[in-house]
Amino acid sequence: MNLVTGKLYWPETLPNPTRYPELSADMMCDVVIVGGGEAGALCAYYLMQHDVDIVLVDKRQIAQGSSSANTGLLQFANDKSLTSCMHSFGEEKGVRFYQLCKQAVDQLEGISQSIGIFPDYRRRDCLYYASQTDDIKALQLEYQNLKKHGFPVRYLEQTEVEKRFSFSKSGAIYSTGDAEINPYKLANGIIEDATRKGTRVFNHTEIVNYKVEAGDTVILTKKGNRIRCKRVVFATGYETQTMKRNPNAILSTSSAIVTNPVEAFLGWPGTCLIWETARPYLYIRTSWEGRIIVGGLDEPNVEPQKRDASLLGKRDQLLKKVQELFPQIPLQADYYWSGTFAGTHDGLPIFGEQDGYPNCLFSLGYGGNGTVYATIGGQIIADMILKGSHPDAELFSFQRSEHETVPM
Repeated sequence: MNLVTGKLYWPETLPNPTRYPELSADMMCDVVIVGGGEAGALCAYYLMQHDVDIVLVDKRQIAQGSSSANTGLLQFANDKSLTSCMHSFGEEKGVRFYQLCKQAVDQLEGISQSIGIFPDYRRRDCLYYASQTDDIKALQLEYQNLKKHGFPVRYLEQTEVEKRFSFSKSGAIYSTGDAEINPYKLANGIIEDATRKGTRVFNHTEIVNYKVEAGDTVILTKKGNRIRCKRVVFATGYETQTMKRNPNAILSTSSAIVTNPVEAFLGWPGTCLIWETARPYLYIRTSWEGRIIVGGLDEPNVEPQKRDASLLGKRDQLLKKVQELFPQIPLQADYYWSGTFAGTHDGLPIFGEQDGYPNCLFSLGYGGNGTVYATIGGQIIADMILKGSHPDAELFSFQRSEHETVPM
């Protein structure tokens, strides 16, 4: 599956990552992780805390799939607002989802400090502004719900936005406790550390089939090698939909640019994360090297040829949008790409067991908060393997589509 088109930025920040061999012999282990992006890396991280014997395989190189196109914003807020989550799942479960996201942002700070390759983790405040005046009522309700449940937010009126920033918006939620990260360094750093603890890693190793044999699972590679294990974790991102299409998943295309390095971020206090109420939304952050990263312009097209044809147009649109917010900062797009993106109809990622795949677990961090979701998924998958369950697993299960909307 062709996941990304364009000139990527993250791989240039780590030009010589560790390279791993192709699998060339049969093997045995406790757990096979299929996928070497952030989701697979974080599953390995949590399992390695308990010395699980792991083999991790990827048909590419580490983090060369969707993780290389992830823009690396870490937030407790999500594409689906807390208000909407409470409406869909009930107040307790909606709030729990947001609490798990906030915990994951904190946990990623600890993970970043513990691995050999520092993934440029940096705490950031966040501005979530009303794209139009009609959004104010819903934005104020969202603020009230976030405040009620203890999330670190304050509401900014238009005059306060204008006083702080170089642009005017009719209202905004300003929050603290978010962060930004380099997803490419994160995946490579975690997996490099995992190999030092005994994880065996193989690149250019594609899984083509598997079967249950005498209680174990045997997976077969494209070159004919076999790996016998107890459990398989599929952390294969958007490509998982080529195995079995999930009706809750929505595939689309998202685009991003990375600008030239900026000397002074005029009109942008603290270079906070920025996003908006419109859907699809624009989102903005800075990089460790002082560049601006801008993403958005999602559309339902996922055909590579159409994606290729629209790439330069998307680049120019994103540059224009960020220049409108910060006209005093001279900008150009040094990097730009479009890639396959997956969300879900109900707004939550998908973790756990899927019918028709015995002894298998899936960590699918679908949605705009993918690194945070992969962190939650890694913990849930690890507990399901080690303990047989996790207290929050039901919220993210494949079967949750059976849940009814809860009246407010």
